[in-house]
Amino acid sequence: MKETQSATSIAREIVDNVSKVIVGKKAVIERALAAIIAQGHILIEDVPGVGKTMLAKSISTSMGCSFKRIQFTPDLLPSDIVGVSIYNQSTGE
Repeated sequence: MKETQSATSIAREIVDNVSKVIVGKKAVIERALAAIIAQGHILIEDVPGVGKTMLAKSISTSMGCSFKRIQFTPDLLPSDIVGVSIYNQSTGE
């Protein structure tokens, strides 16, 4: 993307690009992008097969970023994701 483009036009371009893949969910796309711009976190919950993974993948592709999917299971630990153990001072573990 050109450096002369404004942030608004870049965001609009990303939303338009993702809207070609995720049809009818423009508000969800805009909210997800707003969270990314604000350096926040996004938790997307819904029933299987509605495009949650495709939304994340489409946004990352449009932004030129990499994409990795994590399958959450009941026994998943933070160290499984970040690769380090996290010390809990209150429990001593």
